[in-house]
Amino acid sequence: MLYMHDVWVNWFEGEENGYNVCHYHEWSKDDAIEILEQIPLLYITKELFSYIENDLEEIPRSLLQKIYQQAYLRNGPERVMLEYTAIITDGKDILVFDTMGYEIPIRKSRLVPRQEQIVYRLIDGKKPERFKWHQKRNLKEYHVLSLAPRYMIGLTRKERHLKHLLMIAIDQLRGASNKDEIKYWLTEWQPKHYEIVKAMDARTAWETLYKGLREGWSAAHEDLLNKMIKGQPFLEKMLQVEQLKP
Repeated sequence: MLYMHDVWVNWFEGEENGYNVCHYHEWSKDDAIEILEQIPLLYITKELFSYIENDLEEIPRSLLQKIYQQAYLRNGPERVMLEYTAIITDGKDILVFDTMGYEIPIRKSRLVPRQEQIVYRLIDGKKPERFKWHQKRNLKEYHVLSLAPRYMIGLTRKERHLKHLLMIAIDQLRGASNKDEIKYWLTEWQPKHYEIVKAMDARTAWETLYKGLREGWSAAHEDLLNKMIKGQPFLEKMLQVEQLKP
């Protein structure tokens, strides 16, 4: 088995979608970087890589058995053994995962560019290893609180977080089922379409608002976000934290 040493990781915990596991250029000085003294490297199929990167489902048992207690974290003078931790690659993309003792990829990280190049050199000329696993018959379902990658790709780390806050507000709006409130916010978003919005039912209005807001990110998105969460202390605090970040 292949191994790497002194690997820098920046864990993102509980992230279902790979686009929220930030690449090195988006790492922040406030992030807690760890150094893994040793970690196994697996070259796997594209399908299995995507499954681990973009979900929080059980990792194939055969893969977990192969990497069991093969990774170590240096904590001062102490060498800490990690149960199920590995670097995986499909030959194109690279991800580090740690199950924290469970069987799902609870923590995920990217690598620094220099160590990415080491990965590519180590797998050069090799073929991906195949593990038996029960692939889902249905494609992953994206929704308002877990947007499809096409709606997030190209956004900065800060913009992705703000957009997720906006989607939380939109989801709450749907749950409240207040027709007038939904149509009010749609009119705020599309003021020129007031007459059209007035004739919509609540479901159509919400769908129109959601479909409009999930595209891209702009000052108009952020302005609506500020207005929608006003008076909601928890979301206001989350927004304040994000807006203070560079």
